[in-house]
Amino acid sequence: MAGAYGFIEITGVVAALDVLDIMCKAANVTLATWERKLGGRLVTLVVEGEVEAVRTAVETATNSPNIRKPVAFGVIANPHEEIRKIVAISASRFKGKGEYGSGSKMLGQDPPDFNIRQQMETNS
Repeated sequence: MAGAYGFIEITGVVAALDVLDIMCKAANVTLATWERKLGGRLVTLVVEGEVEAVRTAVETATNSPNIRKPVAFGVIANPHEEIRKIVAISASRFKGKGEYGSGSKMLGQDPPDFNIRQQMETNS
C-alpha cells in the first residue's frame, strides 16, 4: 500500500516519459499508472512510494529545466480509500487487458464504454 501518490500532468507522451525518468531517478518511487487523454496530448503520471520520496520525485521533476512546464501536479500523502480506488481502476486497465502487444487498446486509454462510477461500484 502506497504511503503517498504523486501526480504530474503534462502535454505529450515523450515529455511524460522524461518526467517519469526524472522522478524515478530522483527518489524511490514506482509508476502506479498513467492516463493518456486527447490522443496522448495530455498525460497524467501517477507514482507511488513513501511520502518524502514522492515529494522529492515530484519537486525534482517539476523544477527540472529539462522538461516543459507541467499542466498540473500534486502529492497526496496517506490517500483516502476513494483515491486508492480510482488509482486501482486506472492501474488495472494499465496493467491488465491493454498491456503492450495485446492489440486491444493503447496503454492508459479508456475503452469507449468505460464508466468510472460503475467500475468503482464493482471494485468496492
